[in-house]
Formats: sequence, C-alpha cells, structure tokens
Amino acid sequence: MSKKRVAVLISGRGSNMTALIEAAKAKDYPAEIVLVVSNRPEAPGLARARAAGVETAVVDHAQFGEDREAFERALDGELRAHRIDLVCLAGFMRLLTPWFVTRWSGRMLNIHPALLPQFKGLQTHRRALAAGVKRHGATVHFVVPEMDAGPIVAQDSIAVGDGDTEETLAERVLEVEHRIYPRALRIVAEGRASLVSTGKQESTR
Repeated sequence: MSKKRVAVLISGRGSNMTALIEAAKAKDYPAEIVLVVSNRPEAPGLARARAAGVETAVVDHAQFGEDREAFERALDGELRAHRIDLVCLAGFMRLLTPWFVTRWSGRMLNIHPALLPQFKGLQTHRRALAAGVKRHGATVHFVVPEMDAGPIVAQDSIAVGDGDTEETLAERVLEVEHRIYPRALRIVAEGRASLVSTGKQESTR
C-alpha cells in the first residue's frame, strides 16, 4: 500500500509539524510528509522543515490583501501541484473559508489544544483554568466549515494541577499534542477513520 502524501500547513514554529515529520520516518508509517506550507515567510518552522529534508513553500496571505479566496486558490494550487492526499493544520493561524474546507473535505485534519467540544477558539488554557476543570488536553479532528466542530479522530487529556499556570498547562498539553497528532494521522492514512456526511452533520466511522 502506497503511503499517503501529506502537506502540513503552519504559521509559526511548527512543533506539531516536527512531531509528524519524526513519526513519518518510521518505515511502517502509512504517510509521508512531502510538503510544508506557511502563510508567513518568516515562520521558524520553514527552516526546521528544510533541515529535515522536507520541501517547503510560502503562500503569503499578506500579498492577497482582504481577498481570502484568492489566497486559498493559490494555496489549493500549491497542494494540488504536489499531489497531496491529506492536509494537516499545525498552528496554521488562518480561518479557512467553506470553499477551501469543502474542497478538502475528509482529507484535512486540525489539532486543537483543548478537549473539544470544550473551549473552541483561542486562549484555551486560560479559559480551562478559569473554568476550574479537572482535566484538560488536546483533540485532533476533521476540519469542517464550522470552526473546531469537526468529528474527533483522537483525543487525550492530563490532570490539571492546583499549581498549574497558563504557561505550564500549555507546555504539558503540547506534549499531548505531539503524541496524538501522529496517531491520528496514522488512523486516517490507514483508512480506519473517514468523514461521513449525513446531510445535517458529519461523523467519523
């Protein structure tokens, strides 16, 4: 069985990208990271990807002004030129339009630093502490047009300690992210989870 060709989309340092690249080095891993794309030319993750021998590309959103569709068409063109099968969002700080999400439906994953459906959006660690939750963690899910609402592929949690701060919690959750993202990509690449649309909502099978 041929390995799935994967592109990782980043905006920053790319720590989850690195975890995926490392996991994909295993001979029995069902996917290979063939491309890393950033919407920011200065993203530190680009150098890390190149150092790992992965091809990189930049589709700078700033060059497209307010035209989100033009940006996404350029991004889509880059992915298709590299014959990408699956897309992994890893700290990609752009909200994608329904046009792009639908185009890659069932083939795009995101990692979110919270136990979805709790704490969608930003500042998840601060909000988790404010809410006094006992457990916090990370979720890998299929991307659907509604933000952080796609069916869950993998999830894991840690206990929240009395002395935890936003920073310590973020650090510990990041370790969870690095553990579950490669696992989730393996599950999807092997065809053990797929996006099923029932018209009203999507689910995994």
